[in-house]
Amino acid sequence: MGEPRRKALRSTAAGTLSAALVAGAAFGLAPAAQAAPATQTTTTADVCFVDIAGDGGTVLKANVFTPGDAKPGAHYPTIVLPTSWAMPQIEYVAQAKKLADSGYVVVSYNSRGFWQSGGEIETAGPEDIADARKVIDWTLAHTPADPDRIGMAGVSYGAGISLLAAAHDKRIKAVAALSGWADLIGSIYSGRTQHLQAAGLLGGAGVLTGRPSAELTQTLKDFTSSNLDKEEEMIAWGKKRSPATYLDALNKNGTAVMLGNAWGDSLFPPNQYADFYEKLTGPKRLEFRPGDHATAEATGLLGLPNDVWTNSQRWFDRYLKDEHNGIDQEQPVQLKPRTDGAYEGYADWKSVGADRRKIDLGGTHTLRTNVDSGANGGTVMLTGLLDQFTKLPPLASIPLLPRSYAAVWQSEKYASPGRVRGTAKVHTTVTSTESSGTLVAYLYDVGPLGVGKLVSHAPYTFHDKAPGRAFGVDLELFSTAYDVPAGHRLAVVVDTADPLYIEHNPTGAQLTFSSPAADPSYVSVPLREQ
Repeated sequence: MGEPRRKALRSTAAGTLSAALVAGAAFGLAPAAQAAPATQTTTTADVCFVDIAGDGGTVLKANVFTPGDAKPGAHYPTIVLPTSWAMPQIEYVAQAKKLADSGYVVVSYNSRGFWQSGGEIETAGPEDIADARKVIDWTLAHTPADPDRIGMAGVSYGAGISLLAAAHDKRIKAVAALSGWADLIGSIYSGRTQHLQAAGLLGGAGVLTGRPSAELTQTLKDFTSSNLDKEEEMIAWGKKRSPATYLDALNKNGTAVMLGNAWGDSLFPPNQYADFYEKLTGPKRLEFRPGDHATAEATGLLGLPNDVWTNSQRWFDRYLKDEHNGIDQEQPVQLKPRTDGAYEGYADWKSVGADRRKIDLGGTHTLRTNVDSGANGGTVMLTGLLDQFTKLPPLASIPLLPRSYAAVWQSEKYASPGRVRGTAKVHTTVTSTESSGTLVAYLYDVGPLGVGKLVSHAPYTFHDKAPGRAFGVDLELFSTAYDVPAGHRLAVVVDTADPLYIEHNPTGAQLTFSSPAADPSYVSVPLREQ
């Protein structure tokens, strides 16, 4: 078959599969699991669909791309791509084709429990790690893969599985983990607060497109019902599924790790990736961009130009092909601010927030609880997407916020533009009338008319506190990169309810925020003047 004909087949296959991906996702189909042996079912010149036996013989539906000009006896660098949560096996078709065209063997497989793959959803548990290793075994046995040049990559769920697999399998030399997690508990239970909308989205998508395991079903039930008797058990469940738990093994393997995430990721906030990045000792790169969960990578999945996927391929070219393309000579921390199109490079994460300014949180403020004051973090998946494409984060009229339900502090006007880069930290003293409670802190950019644009926020929940006795609270807001115009102020708002989170304030409870002379309250903002 001539080269023009091969190219036509490749283009037709990619187009057909992309259309199927969109249609399948739209209808939310979840076909029943199949229990067939590993066999090849459909083949074209460059892509074939296969069944791979995963852990315990569970069938994993997969597709394999090989270079169109593969030579007999030659071996090629290889990339394994586990699918995202609720996505079918053709999720990565466009990127797999690009990688294969540049000389990679690419195997993408549907994670167990989803769509036509067998088994149940184990949420990146031991079975998923074992599946990844089985896929590598199969790839080495059935494709021209080079055993010394294997990488893994993925978006969201695929990113988490890739990092976990790399910690357990030293054959994996490089990873690109995009919009994933390093600390599962630190992501959806940060500040000891259940991220309600995030958990609901994951649970609902799992039911629509797959078969949740009994363990996952019970864990979500305990999580959303605020069953504190099960808290330690839930934390242990999450720890087992967190790459941060296996950091020492990942460092020992020397895996080259690229991490990418969005500032507004409403499932896996950027802080936990930044903390993980700082502790990696091998080759590493950290990229943050505007957007919400997986929105920064989305256009690349459709085959359109995309910085995330371009840099991912550069990462693999460097560490699987040994191409000296300069990516390892660039500043390893690359940030794209939410308000500007230019990337900024830093030597490490600590350098991002080196300059800090304090805003005093003085006075005493007593709040009634259980009411959303109008300051909130937005809506899961939608808020970050709007911020990415319209530069419009959630808004609040700061002067009109009801002071019975929200405490408000403001800085002076800034004479020159400022750049918020990194993680703002709140320190305050709280007294509650009840033993449990929840507060949410927000940082706003306030213009001349008093309209505040949300810069960052984070929740905080406490239990087992003595009513009427003050205690200290230290809270990190979600990391960000936001430019504050000259003439604007920064405002800190604290209230007790936000639709994103489960709140633990008993009916009629009150929270009092104070600033004792011996331990003043403040917010420390990583702010650089331009």
